[in-house]
Amino acid sequence: MHDSDCVRFLQWALPQLQMRWSGFRKVHKRVCKGLSHRLEELSLRDIEDYQQHLARQPDEWQHLDALCRVVVTRFYRDTQVFSELAERVLPDLASRAASEGRRGIRVWSIGSASGEEPYTLAILWYHILAPSYPQIQIAILGTEIDPALIERSHIACYAAGTLKNLPSGLCDAAFDFTDDNYCLKPRYREMVEFRQQDIRTSQPEERFDLILCRNLVFTYFDEAQQRTILQRLLHRLVAGGWLLLGVHEKLPTITYNLKVVSERFGLYQVT
Repeated sequence: MHDSDCVRFLQWALPQLQMRWSGFRKVHKRVCKGLSHRLEELSLRDIEDYQQHLARQPDEWQHLDALCRVVVTRFYRDTQVFSELAERVLPDLASRAASEGRRGIRVWSIGSASGEEPYTLAILWYHILAPSYPQIQIAILGTEIDPALIERSHIACYAAGTLKNLPSGLCDAAFDFTDDNYCLKPRYREMVEFRQQDIRTSQPEERFDLILCRNLVFTYFDEAQQRTILQRLLHRLVAGGWLLLGVHEKLPTITYNLKVVSERFGLYQVT
């Protein structure tokens, strides 16, 4: 399949999935590779045949939706962002919880992939905040649509390249090296729960002090869907809670009770 044919197809198909081409421009080759494999599985000649197949078999749209899930993840992804979390956001949450006499903080990582983001938060909390706030526990929830990624999260063993951004001291403290993989120690895994959820159709019932929604909703989904999901996220944040987007993402143009703390880091706080 020629790249130009795939691009034309995606520009046609993505809006029907409530996604936007601009979010896929830099990563579309990953989707195109999956599409090529799908054409082979279905014994179809070209992308035009696949379009006809979609018309004949509406259930195929669900398979196409799955092909459009782009996973790019690693520990401490965007190092300056995690430094900001460690130096500003988590201390603010811990200090506020202590002053209010609360013993728990809740964090939600949306699109948690194979666990790298929520586990990074667990490592930061254990080594940077917990010594000063031993009375406060952190509960981290990772939600992910793909059950295979949820399973990998539970196993919590990773290749070395996935950990290259994590400061070496934290890496040495948090992982055991076994069978050419780095496996996360139980104490960090115990802080994180994983659930299979599609952010477009469901969400947790809890309310959270911090929500990380990075490089998913506000990159790949169209603006109507972004608006809908943002309103749901705001209902899940406590007063004074924090929302973190990806560094290249922007919120849709609607009225919301958030103040911009750092456009550079995509960091917002409920007013």
